Amino acid sequence: MKKFKLDRVISIATLVASVIAIFLVLKKPAPVSVPQAPAAVAANAQSFEQKLEQLEQASQQSQASAGYSQASQSGPSQSASGIAASATPGPKAEVRINSDEIGAVLAQSLGMAGGASALTPDSNIGGSAPTIKDQHVSLEGDVVHGQFLTEIAGKDVWITVSGHIGEKDGYATFDPTEFKVGDLNVPVSLVNPALQRKLAEERDRLKLPNSVGGMKVENGELVMQQK
Repeated sequence: MKKFKLDRVISIATLVASVIAIFLVLKKPAPVSVPQAPAAVAANAQSFEQKLEQLEQASQQSQASAGYSQASQSGPSQSASGIAASATPGPKAEVRINSDEIGAVLAQSLGMAGGASALTPDSNIGGSAPTIKDQHVSLEGDVVHGQFLTEIAGKDVWITVSGHIGEKDGYATFDPTEFKVGDLNVPVSLVNPALQRKLAEERDRLKLPNSVGGMKVENGELVMQQK
């Protein structure tokens, strides 16, 4: 009798845990950022492009300065506003991009964005990318937070991923520190192998512009440094 009761308690507990897990998976998590109005999206996306152009200009000026001899080296080159540029030798130019500017660019390219919904290291996520219906991005300290609404098993589910952005050999890198499906935390060690495989498959899309020599998140901003 006791064994029967114990088995039943375990079954009920398992059922309750399953229901809670399903609820958490389908539950919408707290947003990591506030949606932008269409006008703000356009303005922030334009600001993003202007900052990349400024970095390109600073890189070209640096290359031109490097063509002169040490004896004829001139003073710091004049740069566009928002750029901390100087002639060689000196600190390299850099631009700082905020969460709204990144979110605006993602919003404009939403139809081309992809995401990973794999939950096991052996999952095959190399096929067609799932449709991203909505997204939110924020930068906090040295961490980037991204939320993406996609469809899993016919249900709309929010995927939240946080981590560190970096650069290696001219390509962007991403090391996750947190992964959530809905409001359910998933161990990073479970997801990371499949995520890194997917990033390797999409490596060409992670190539940084030739003018970018370094990238990181610092003080809630994406910092891109000239090459």
